[in-house]
Amino acid sequence: MGVPGHPELKIGKIVAGAVIMMARAMPTPQFPTAPVHAARLAPGGERFDAPADMPLLLAAEAAGLALPSSCRNGTCRTCLCQMTQGQVAYRIEWPGLSAEEKAGGFILPCVAYPVADVVLRAEPARWL
Repeated sequence: MGVPGHPELKIGKIVAGAVIMMARAMPTPQFPTAPVHAARLAPGGERFDAPADMPLLLAAEAAGLALPSSCRNGTCRTCLCQMTQGQVAYRIEWPGLSAEEKAGGFILPCVAYPVADVVLRAEPARWL
């Protein structure tokens, strides 16, 4: 017998007047896996995996690379670098770049999500 409002529970047995609840085996939710792109830093050549659902700055850090950063929300511009190959998308309306900077290939890795393999011209990274 199930518990109203709690489909994951069922009444298992009654012991000495107490109701023992048992959790039903619920299927594990399946989430689609985001594509993983290749990222490379120039001129040093460091490479790291860049999942499409993670900003490039966090992907670099997950791989053990430290890039310059401060705010992590696209306003301070500390992480500003030039993308020489590839494509990124932003989930914020205006990521703190001028139209000229965007046209010149500049990005903010703290809020830039890769949609293809990328090459970034960045200050030399250090390994974490």
